[in-house]
Amino acid sequence: MKLTKLTAGLLAGCTMLASAGGAIAQDDPVKATMIIYLDPSVQFFNPVVKGAQDAAAAFNVDLDVQYANNDPVRQNDLIESAVATGVDGIAVAISSSDAFDESICSAVEAGVVVIGFNNDDLEGAAGNCRQAYVGMDEEASGYELGIRMIEAFGLKEGDTVFNPREIPEASFAVARGGGIERAMSEHGIKVETVRAGLDPAEAQNIMAQALIANPDIKAVFGTGSVTSTVGAGAIKDAGVDVPFGGFDLAVEIVNAVESGAMFATMDQQPYLQGYYPIAQIAMAARYGLTPTDVDTGQGAFLDKERIGVVKPFIGTYR
Repeated sequence: MKLTKLTAGLLAGCTMLASAGGAIAQDDPVKATMIIYLDPSVQFFNPVVKGAQDAAAAFNVDLDVQYANNDPVRQNDLIESAVATGVDGIAVAISSSDAFDESICSAVEAGVVVIGFNNDDLEGAAGNCRQAYVGMDEEASGYELGIRMIEAFGLKEGDTVFNPREIPEASFAVARGGGIERAMSEHGIKVETVRAGLDPAEAQNIMAQALIANPDIKAVFGTGSVTSTVGAGAIKDAGVDVPFGGFDLAVEIVNAVESGAMFATMDQQPYLQGYYPIAQIAMAARYGLTPTDVDTGQGAFLDKERIGVVKPFIGTYR
C-alpha cells in the first residue's frame, strides 16, 4: 500500500505542476465536494460548513457538502461519486485509518486534489494519499489536556480516571484517547473507557452509570463533542464531585467551563477546518499551488479565563 500511495502522490504532483499555468479560468468556478463523516444534526460541524461556504464565496468555488452519516460504505460511495462527476477537489474527514485508503488514492490518481480535515489517518501522510491535513494534532492535544489536569488536580500514581469515547474505533477517539493515556501512563494512572455513542441522552446515562459503578474515579475526560457536552450533567447525575475536561465547543460546554463544572476544553477551531481545505483546493486547481498541512489546534486550551471570548461565536466561527 505504501508504494501505491507514493505513486499516487507523484502522479498528483505532476498533475498540479501541469495545471500551474491556470487551467481553470478565473471566472469559471472550481468544483469541490466536502464530505463530513457524521450527519447534519451534529452541531460541531456547523462552523466547519460555514467556513467552507465562506471560502467557496471568496474563491469562486462550486461547493457541494455531503454527509456520510457515520457509514464508511456511504463515505466511499460519496468519494467515488465526486470523482465521477469531475470535481477538482475533495475535502474529506478521514475518520478511519483504513476504510477510505483505496477510494482516496484512486481520487488522487485521477488528478483530484484531496485534503483531509477534522480527522486524519493515524499515520498521517504515510498512511493515506491525501495531499494535506487541516485539523488539530489530536494526540498532542489529548496529552496536553491530560498533563494539565494531572497538575491542576494532583492526580497521582494509583489513581483511576474515566475517558468515555463516542466511537472508540474512530481515528479522533484513538488519537485523543491515546494522548490522554500517554499522559496518565507517565504518572502511573489507570484509564477506564466505554463506548458512549453519539446520542447525547444515551451518552450521559452511560457515563453517569459508569461513575456510579466506580466511585474510585478521580477525573473525567470527554473525548469528543458529545461526551464533552453531557459530561457535567453525567457527573451531576451520578452525585459525585470530580474534575472534568474535554474537547470542542458548544453552548453547554462554554456554560460548564464558565460555571466551574468543567475545568477546560480543547478547541480545534472548526471554522478553519472548513475554510482552509476549500481555499487550498481552489488555489491548487487554479494555480498549481501545493496544499499544505494546517494545525488548527494551536492555542486550543480554553479554561475559565479564556472561554468568554469565544462564546458569542459559538455555532458560526467557533
